[in-house]
Amino acid sequence: MSRKLPLADGETCRTACARALIRSGVDEKTGEVLTCAALAERVGWCADLVAGMTGALLDGHWNTSDVDTLAGGQDPGGRKLPSNAWMALRRLGWTVSCEVKVNDRIVRMAQEQAGRALRSVKWRADLVAGVLAVWPEDPNKRTGEEWDAVRAAIPGGEHLPSSVIRSRTRQITSFERNHGRRPVDVFELEPTPRVARMLLLAACDGQQAAIERSAIEPTKALLRLQLPTRPSPQTYRDWTWVECSITLPPTVPANAVIHLPTLRIAGGKVRADLAYTHPVPKIQRTGHTVALGVDWGLNTLLSTGAARLHDEGQITDLGAGAQFRAAGVLAKQYRLRRISERLHAKTDHYDRLADPSLDSRAATLAEEVGRVSAGRA
Repeated sequence: MSRKLPLADGETCRTACARALIRSGVDEKTGEVLTCAALAERVGWCADLVAGMTGALLDGHWNTSDVDTLAGGQDPGGRKLPSNAWMALRRLGWTVSCEVKVNDRIVRMAQEQAGRALRSVKWRADLVAGVLAVWPEDPNKRTGEEWDAVRAAIPGGEHLPSSVIRSRTRQITSFERNHGRRPVDVFELEPTPRVARMLLLAACDGQQAAIERSAIEPTKALLRLQLPTRPSPQTYRDWTWVECSITLPPTVPANAVIHLPTLRIAGGKVRADLAYTHPVPKIQRTGHTVALGVDWGLNTLLSTGAARLHDEGQITDLGAGAQFRAAGVLAKQYRLRRISERLHAKTDHYDRLADPSLDSRAATLAEEVGRVSAGRA
């Protein structure tokens, strides 16, 4: 299937993402039907292998020198680094080994995930470096000159909200209070990031994964990928092809070209973040006749309305507009917060009493606090 989207005159392409649920799969080697739980287990084994290699890459390159090298965009020979993170890491010679048997495409996914994390930390590294370079006399209250100096020391600092600089200042102050000195850079201030358990199949080719949209049922797609049959595969025989049928969400147009998704485990199920490209009309700078107005307020979070400009210059509204009110959601949050405060007050009271006969009640309260906290998340 061609991944090139045919476009007509006056059209351009747009890439979007939709979420889908993979409910089952079929092992091509044995013909075994994999239930939702069995499929999630095998995807989880593969995600654990990728996460382990990603963590090793981040541990080895979580420093200013390597991040600056990657962000510089050139390899040691002066050639431009590829836009794909895994290709850029390979050009720099940053690879990782695995104690179990995995194919090269599994390593690609680990390099892609690590490369994205290393590229994203560059902005935070420059921000912290700028704040440290012009440290104020009083971190709690900068003078006007100190604000100008810190903004000049940060790339794009003139457009940066003051709250971002203040939060980083408080973070550095907390580090200094705990360690008796200020951090050298953001990599001392922040630990190596936690690695998410996911499979970035976009970094793979047909030797690891492939996806095809059904010609008979446009709302269906078939994903084929190699998954391990055990947590620690020792040979390539411990990897088999698995077919997974995906029901495409209604937001995916029938003429869209779908791409390899990102797989995640959530709630014991396999979720797929499916990217797709579809044709849309080109945006014109002039000649628009329909406009959408959006306003926000205290009582109504968002209010929107559409208007049309007619040929004679008259402007009319289209329909009654729309509103988004968060009162219901906020009311639930306020109620759960009040309940949580009362439960914590009771728990603290039991702790002060230190009565062994109240341990069972304290345990019950602790369970209830956990349930309320889960509802607030």
